[in-house]
Amino acid sequence: MSNALQLTVPDGVPFIDYERDFDYPVGDIFRAHADPALVAQWLGPRGMTVDIDTYDFRTGGSYLYHHTGPDGISYGFSGVFHTVRENDFAVQTFEFSGYPDVVSIEFLTFEDLGNGRSRLRGHCVYPSQEARDGMAASGMESGLSECYERLEEVLARLTQAR
Repeated sequence: MSNALQLTVPDGVPFIDYERDFDYPVGDIFRAHADPALVAQWLGPRGMTVDIDTYDFRTGGSYLYHHTGPDGISYGFSGVFHTVRENDFAVQTFEFSGYPDVVSIEFLTFEDLGNGRSRLRGHCVYPSQEARDGMAASGMESGLSECYERLEEVLARLTQAR
């Protein structure tokens, strides 16, 4: 894989930063975040199914989806899209049903690198150091890496279909 996820978990602050380059235009990356049918194809680790109840990627929209593993156990995730600017920026909340009342705020920046390449940057802010440390220890890095590998697979299929 030529574009590895870069995840930063700084000491002593309740946030996590990440960035990932893609060999696809920023509009394709944004579309894959905006279209629920595409989101369902890449969001979550392999082996999990994604059932999207609500996914309205616009300013003031919201989402609710569930990942279900091979063991049949379902995990719910929900949030609100506070700001969405096409091909540019999004701010959302994120809450895992397994830890109710622990809500993070996530900032996504979609950056056009030119020549059909783009970069996605994320800044996730947690309500406490403990919540941030729990997220970092939960397998976030491997899970996010796998999601973005799957996203590249989706983008490759879309490109071939054109």
